[in-house]
Amino acid sequence: MSIPQHLPSPVVSVRPVVLPAPARGTDLQVRITAPISGSGLPIILFAHGFGADMDRYAPLVDHWAGHGFAVIQPTHLDARTLAIGPDDPRYPEIWRIRVTDLTQVIDSLKTIEAAVPGLDGRLDHQRIAVAGHSWGGQTASMLLGARVVDADGLPGEDMTDPRVTVGVLLATTGTGGTDLSPFAAEHFPFMSPDFAGMTTPALIVAGDQDDSPLSVRGPDWFTDPYHLSPAPKSLLTVVGGEHSLGGVSGYGVTETTDESPERVALIQRATTAYLHSAFNPQDPAWSTVDPGPLGQIESR
Repeated sequence: MSIPQHLPSPVVSVRPVVLPAPARGTDLQVRITAPISGSGLPIILFAHGFGADMDRYAPLVDHWAGHGFAVIQPTHLDARTLAIGPDDPRYPEIWRIRVTDLTQVIDSLKTIEAAVPGLDGRLDHQRIAVAGHSWGGQTASMLLGARVVDADGLPGEDMTDPRVTVGVLLATTGTGGTDLSPFAAEHFPFMSPDFAGMTTPALIVAGDQDDSPLSVRGPDWFTDPYHLSPAPKSLLTVVGGEHSLGGVSGYGVTETTDESPERVALIQRATTAYLHSAFNPQDPAWSTVDPGPLGQIESR
């Protein structure tokens, strides 16, 4: 692996910042992690995977913040810490509420800045990325232009947010219909994205060993967001990567089945380089990324 890397800056993390959300039924809690110095900080909104919360994904969040980004992590309603189950009337709509969580964060940036000591006035509201892992990847993709296919087979509501100018989708599920396993088709009917309208630039990260029980296809299912969306897109395929992509969801988390500090380091550095170049086209960082034997990159 050959990826230029700078020494990280010290960071500060504040949680929870609580955003009132009467229509949601539970106020929205977010975590903010940012460098302790610097201004004009680009923003990364991060959507966690199923059952996780704002306190997960430290390997990514710490790295991004240490290299100049302000990372904001909402806790979505499916978080285990909130204990909202299938008997809750909101449950069938959690996929949609997840997306509105992200838009509420963007709407509340001034409030968030003011709530974090030393952060006020340091965020660049014109440079916003969205990122997500697993179900969080589908959530993030909808702000980029993806839609959920309705029961009639047509793309549903367009929830694109033009304030988001770039995305990073990690282990993000592919198309639904006959590609879903019977269990997924019964329990996750919203897992049926249409990527034709996902025009916002994005980096898709997929593990070549991510063989999901949610699909009757193999690991290539997770490359659909790249192959089925309009350019410009890039795809980083992580060799040996399973759904945790080496352990991006946390330091030493028990559900990581393919623990690999090397894979995590690749994703940390590659995503950082991609975002730096996306926000500043004069920055050549992304063009210099060489994953070596750990992965392959293609772009279009």
